[in-house]
Amino acid sequence: MKTYFRLLSFAQPIAKFAVPYIICTLLGVVFNTLNLALLAPLLNTLFLNQGGAPDPRPENGWLDPTGMLNYYAQQANLTFGPHGALQVVCAVIVGSVLLSNIFKYFSQRIMENLRIHTLLNLRKQVFDNVMDLHVGYFSNQRKGDIISKIASDVGVVQFSVTSTLQVVFKEPMQLLAYVFMLFATSAKLTFFAILVIPVSAFLISKIVKRLKQQAALAQHYFGLMISYLDEALTGIKIIKAFNATEAIKDKFHSENIRYSDLGRKMAKRQQLSSPVSEFLGVTMVAIIVLYGGSIILDNNSDLDVSKFVTYIGIFSQVMRPAKALTESFSTIHAGIAAGERVLDLIDEKPEIQDSPNAVDMKDFKESIRLENVSFSYPSRPVLKNINVTIPKGKTVALVGPSGGGKSTFMDLLPRFIDTAEGQVLIDGTDVRQIKQESLWSMFGLVNQESMLFNDSIFQNIAFGSPDATLEQVQAAARIANAHEFIMETEEGYYSNIGDRGMKLSGGQKQRICIARAVLKNPPIMLLDEATSALDTESEKLVQEALNNLMKNRTSLVIAHRLSTIQSADIILVLEEGKIIEQGNHAELIARDGLYKRLIDMQQFTDV
Repeated sequence: MKTYFRLLSFAQPIAKFAVPYIICTLLGVVFNTLNLALLAPLLNTLFLNQGGAPDPRPENGWLDPTGMLNYYAQQANLTFGPHGALQVVCAVIVGSVLLSNIFKYFSQRIMENLRIHTLLNLRKQVFDNVMDLHVGYFSNQRKGDIISKIASDVGVVQFSVTSTLQVVFKEPMQLLAYVFMLFATSAKLTFFAILVIPVSAFLISKIVKRLKQQAALAQHYFGLMISYLDEALTGIKIIKAFNATEAIKDKFHSENIRYSDLGRKMAKRQQLSSPVSEFLGVTMVAIIVLYGGSIILDNNSDLDVSKFVTYIGIFSQVMRPAKALTESFSTIHAGIAAGERVLDLIDEKPEIQDSPNAVDMKDFKESIRLENVSFSYPSRPVLKNINVTIPKGKTVALVGPSGGGKSTFMDLLPRFIDTAEGQVLIDGTDVRQIKQESLWSMFGLVNQESMLFNDSIFQNIAFGSPDATLEQVQAAARIANAHEFIMETEEGYYSNIGDRGMKLSGGQKQRICIARAVLKNPPIMLLDEATSALDTESEKLVQEALNNLMKNRTSLVIAHRLSTIQSADIILVLEEGKIIEQGNHAELIARDGLYKRLIDMQQFTDV
């Protein structure tokens, strides 16, 4: 129940929907029950118009609804005659059915609005929380599972919440109304007949007992399928190049089969509830007809034929809300299971958060310092006791063998990860004491993998700068050597570049990324292997764009290409998490250490 009430909190303000829903539902229940109760006066009007003194007004008044309706039907018969009374009764029935359906329509509309409102709030909360999580969280999670929770699980939850509200209010109210009519018509028959409801509920609860566990497992399998789908679509070129299409198909199909098999097991249980409850209902109706008909035939009952037929008609409808109650268990179990997965994602807290006394950083004035910095992943240490100062306006290159800690070093500066020991200081302030959004505004980032969005070139360059004008975007593109090729596209700056920029070459994508960083105009640039995946011609254009970008900025560059690093003011050589050499290009060449060996190896490879 705790999970359900948490999910229900996303429907706030619930009173806005609950009050009109309750009013419409109550009126709908009243008129829906009246539709069946009107069977008695209709039958009396048709078949029992034999003259004689009419029945007196019931002493219990409207506590005996069938008797009261019969009394008014007889009064109509006396006033308007048989044909007139028949017309009146039929008009009342049509009016009652019309009002019943009008209120049913409005109650469903209100519930649908509540469902959409709940979905809106829940999906917003989940997505907002995911976007607030620290970068390291996503390294340990399947992207497909996260997508499944935001897309599929949230959808299951919304239907569970709304159907549950209907179950806990509308169906019990309708059931009580029917039971009241049954007792008012014949308490003796009703005490005998009502046994079917707890029997049915017990049997259905046994059927759906394992549905919650199966529903949770089904959502997990669905997340795995989405993960495989995402990997297949992202790596389609590699898959085809390595003739791995069949292997990927088999991997996806095996997961699809497992998900489908579980779906069949769940459906088998879910679909048993309806025929079981219906069979029990029809069986009880048959027993009541047999029992009640026998005592009427033997003249041992105070029921007349019209009341007995009305009683059977009402009782036949009792199983509809009872069946809805039992069937809803499967929906509720699936919704609670999906809700727990969604709430787990909402409850996930970022490991990196602003400290209570965090400050805004307005600008960068002096230097970045790393003091006694160490960092470890659970499996291995990455950085060990790093001490270095990066003065404002200088270009610092990070070089060294793969796995030496270069990317980790760079990720520490904008606080994508936190140090295990030591401090990262910007102008003497620990980055943990700076508000994250303020800190991120100080950095521009260009990665080896060009991250572009399925949008226009203009929107990709202006990403993060929503107020940028076309002139500003064009100026940034010129600095990034991108203006010429952009103007050659079909719609210029408003050309769509496809998913992840698939319509552009590698060099073009990288120059768009550089233009985006130029437009942001940050004081500190982080360049992670920005030219390593490019051909010589593209590298030249991109390198020129990078040089333009790094002018008058503090820049931290990870690179292997000699052309990128030899002009750096400071070169840090990292090996096994330690800075083993530091200096400019000429100084490090003169030392004849690891840096010189790396340069010699690259020059030999280039030849």
